[in-house]
Amino acid sequence: MRLTLHTDYALRVLLYLGLNPDRRVSIHEIAERYGISENHLVKIVHRLGQGGFVTTMRGRGGGLVLARAPAEIGLGDLVRFTEEDMALVACFQSGQTCLLTGACRLQTLLGEALGAFMAVLDAQTLADLLKPPDLSALTARFQSVEPD
Repeated sequence: MRLTLHTDYALRVLLYLGLNPDRRVSIHEIAERYGISENHLVKIVHRLGQGGFVTTMRGRGGGLVLARAPAEIGLGDLVRFTEEDMALVACFQSGQTCLLTGACRLQTLLGEALGAFMAVLDAQTLADLLKPPDLSALTARFQSVEPD
């Protein structure tokens, strides 16, 4: 299984905001820090706002902040929200028919694997990702001086 760039960037946005909890952060700053397209990031941040993961404020002094405490942001919830299609194989998709249905064990096996993958994510929150020892390395890399 491979998560989309949309989910990858959504996780990066939340991590960045979690590492900068005492100030509003701009999309431009995040895009510049990660070296990703600002236009693409705007769409991701908009979607995160719709899902209640971030709060956006427009205008002078605006920016982004986490909408909830990091301990209240479940990684499984985020992945389910950002991934459009969790179907590992075609037979997972509704309306798909397969000649092997009923005789193939692959769908059951992959369903269990996906369930285990999601169970691991469901047991973790953004706060877990921000815990030391990784925090010191991440903080040094991603906390910045106030933007110009």
